[in-house]
Amino acid sequence: MINRAIKLPQRQSFFLFGPRQTGKSTLIQETFAKAVWSIDLLLTEVFLKYSKDPSLFRKEAMEKIKKEAVHTIFIDEIQRVPILLNEVQALMDDFDCRFILTGSSARKLKRGGANLLGGRAVERRLFPFIYEEIKDQFQLEEILLCGSLPAVFGKTRQEKIDVLSAYANTYLREEIQSEGLVRNLGGFSRFLDLAASQSGELVSFSAVARECQLPVRTVQSYYEILEDTLIGFRLEPWQKSIRKRMVGHPKLYFFDLGVTNAINRRLTSSLDAMIKGRLFEQFIILETYRKFHYERSEVRIFFWRTNHGAEVDLLIEKHGRIALAVEIKTSKHVTGAHLSGMRAFRQEYSKAPCVVVCLADHAYEIEGVKILPWESYFRRLPEFI
Repeated sequence: MINRAIKLPQRQSFFLFGPRQTGKSTLIQETFAKAVWSIDLLLTEVFLKYSKDPSLFRKEAMEKIKKEAVHTIFIDEIQRVPILLNEVQALMDDFDCRFILTGSSARKLKRGGANLLGGRAVERRLFPFIYEEIKDQFQLEEILLCGSLPAVFGKTRQEKIDVLSAYANTYLREEIQSEGLVRNLGGFSRFLDLAASQSGELVSFSAVARECQLPVRTVQSYYEILEDTLIGFRLEPWQKSIRKRMVGHPKLYFFDLGVTNAINRRLTSSLDAMIKGRLFEQFIILETYRKFHYERSEVRIFFWRTNHGAEVDLLIEKHGRIALAVEIKTSKHVTGAHLSGMRAFRQEYSKAPCVVVCLADHAYEIEGVKILPWESYFRRLPEFI
């Protein structure tokens, strides 16, 4: 069993959100094995039963609490029957019982006016495996190609390809439509292909709309769907002015490298230097994002870019101060030629610590910029939490 880095509340009720196949159900079952009544809303008969009569859940729960001394009730994929949250709140008010509510999409809950329990339950998110969870079995090249979803970890290459291809073609395209999130499956499929090919690049809604032959507002709503279903997350540009930050072009990163490669149909190809460089950058940014999220840190991450194209891949900001500027390179030996973005950044932020994360075998320094092997960078992240 792989120990997950996430810190789950031990006594308080909570929502646990995460994309499909990140191991939510397995984690809950292994962590809270005793006196738990489990309900899986992915099962058709269970879904239909509570959809027709939500009050039946409360009646059954009361029986479990009173007669079987159940203290924890686990509802999997709660977004499928959001009205059950009204019954959950009633039970919370009447009984000393904890609820664990998991879901692969917060969109139906947050945008559908569902009862989010008014602060009675906290929220956590689960991601694919992070480096510290699997470092004893970690292979960088394999992660860059196939990602770190628990469903593919430890499988053969062909098994990974089968799982990831099914994820990209069945879940992302068909199930998102079946959830009622999109009506135009053809348009969404074109959008998904383009968004995955541009993962980690600046997002221009108007340019994507032209390419996909869709209205700009539709493209914006599709990006929102990727974020709400936790398939992607937005990285905003750093600006001193919050107003300017909100109108700048963001980047969107898909949540797993294997899923990104599956959508792009490159699971069976060898990665050229340019693609490998982009995937390595996404790997470092995803790991940073996940680590800070698991630690419930107040840290936020951004990227920095000038109007002339000078760029730094990642800024770690805490309490309004830039704690670290990070440039990401796949080189084993970084030289001064790699530091053009850092030089431009330091003209404006001369006191901010700067590092280059790369494939070097050991740490060294150039022009006051620390060059760090990626493993060393991960060991430093707790400094900023």
